[in-house]
Amino acid sequence: MTAHWLALAAAISTSVIGQVLLKSGATGDGGFLAQIFRPSSIIGLGLYGGAALLYMVALRKIPMSVALPCTAASYVAIAAIGYFMFGEPLGAMKLAAIALICGGVLLLAATA
Repeated sequence: MTAHWLALAAAISTSVIGQVLLKSGATGDGGFLAQIFRPSSIIGLGLYGGAALLYMVALRKIPMSVALPCTAASYVAIAAIGYFMFGEPLGAMKLAAIALICGGVLLLAATA
């Protein structure tokens, strides 16, 4: 695995962690401004910025037509995290969609 593929994997992972922190920041009392200034929200936004920088590194060698669809792997991780950490529903239709996403990501990665 090249450094660029590692950068893409790190970008996806960092984005997922950022999303979880933003969700954590959204689950509290107070209005929108209180949500923005929660430590988890601030760190989550910072991680999104870091994910964008890692993605830029990945794009130096990985075609965008492959790299961007590979980020769909984050949808799978977020669905599982939402279910286990936040009690969000995960029914048969969502599971079928996740299976399709996984298949598409694997097919695209194989073409790179």
